[in-house]
Amino acid sequence: MAEVLVYVDHVDGAVRKPTLELLTLARRIGEPVAVHLGPNADEAAKTLGEYGAVKVLAADAPEFADYLVVPKVDALQAAYDAVSPAAVLVPSSAEGKEIAARLAVRVGSGIITDAVDLEAGDEGPVASQSVFAAAFTTKSRVTKGTPVITVKPNSAAPEAAPAAGAVEQLAVSFGDAAKGTKVVSRAPRESSGRPELTEAAIVVSGGRGVNGAENFHIIESLADSLGAAVGASRAAVDAGWYPHSNQVGQTGKSVSPQLYVAAGISGAIQHRAGMQTSKTIVAVNKDAEAPIFDLVDYGIVGDLFEVVPQLTEEVKTRKG
Repeated sequence: MAEVLVYVDHVDGAVRKPTLELLTLARRIGEPVAVHLGPNADEAAKTLGEYGAVKVLAADAPEFADYLVVPKVDALQAAYDAVSPAAVLVPSSAEGKEIAARLAVRVGSGIITDAVDLEAGDEGPVASQSVFAAAFTTKSRVTKGTPVITVKPNSAAPEAAPAAGAVEQLAVSFGDAAKGTKVVSRAPRESSGRPELTEAAIVVSGGRGVNGAENFHIIESLADSLGAAVGASRAAVDAGWYPHSNQVGQTGKSVSPQLYVAAGISGAIQHRAGMQTSKTIVAVNKDAEAPIFDLVDYGIVGDLFEVVPQLTEEVKTRKG
């Protein structure tokens, strides 16, 4: 069976959930070969092997931390040359999409971004994408070169399938461009204790209808009761009510949770582009004609200041 490269998203060797999803999808089209860049590959290999990686190509070098993106592309290209894979799968983060695009250009291949499903086809992997505010699902395949595909988080449930996960060292030569952009400082992000927005299984977002930063605690309370991440519409972010890092939408982050709750969000196309692939969508809005209701699975026409606190209390009661 042909091998499929899976780029590993990790934090100091702690493998993040989107990679486990990629390994699950990769098994549909071949044998997953994980590419781990950075420290603690041996520790990560235990998890990667548990979820189906037949081997782990590992490389560690200061360039991966000291410079942006290009050293990782150099390493992924080295893995590509060593394996000659049937496909390359990368998490659909901002960095992941840049790495995938650069690799596709280098090897002369087509690329598909933001896939939400993957299946084997007679002429290569077939990727599904949700488009036009989730009104349509398209199926595409790459017709030139080796498919390079980025997959949205929460597109598949990780399924364990123990494999060898043997670690093999990957030799990487860095090109002149690898040191073009240097990281000069880092600052740890202040933790809210909530899940990371793009990986969360549940997201609760507030919009213009929240009517002020001082009212966002209503959104946060519902999110905390559900163990959810907190999002915000562009209108709320532009007004200074919530940090830009929490913006959901075309110019913010793209999310695909199992449950998305939109409170006080009208549903402009810019916002819909960032959450349209959510599995179940619930909206609370006092305007019965709000465009968001065209997209939802469940809609509540009402004042969020009355509805959301009641919902929060009901969640707490059922959990208690």
